[in-house]
Amino acid sequence: MASDAKVHVFEEVAKHNKTKDCWLIISGKVYDVTPFMDDHPGGDEVLLSATGKDAKNDFEDVGHSDSAREMMEKYYIGEIDSSTVPLKRCYIPPQQPPYNPDKSPEFLVKILQFLVPLLILGLAVVVRHYTKEK
Repeated sequence: MASDAKVHVFEEVAKHNKTKDCWLIISGKVYDVTPFMDDHPGGDEVLLSATGKDAKNDFEDVGHSDSAREMMEKYYIGEIDSSTVPLKRCYIPPQQPPYNPDKSPEFLVKILQFLVPLLILGLAVVVRHYTKEK
């Protein structure tokens, strides 16, 4: 790896996201893996899914061999300009509607817990009244 390596901007690298033109960023280094697409043991889908981001975690999680790490050197084409890499996205949970006790299932359960025994008691009173001998 030469010390005068070309510096690529993220937008440029992110455009190379096809089977016939695939560049990856791994630990801030840019690799043109297009010639390796057909030979990758995981298939080209794995490489394509790693485009448009720093794929360091994807690469490390698989546990590549030392020979795979050495093989990377022949695909090295430069460094990424870290100032052009977008910040990580933060997960923003979807907005939930405000709590409305009148429309919640808990409210319905509480009403039924009150009404069902009341209806049973009322039914018992009616049955007792009509079955009572006069």
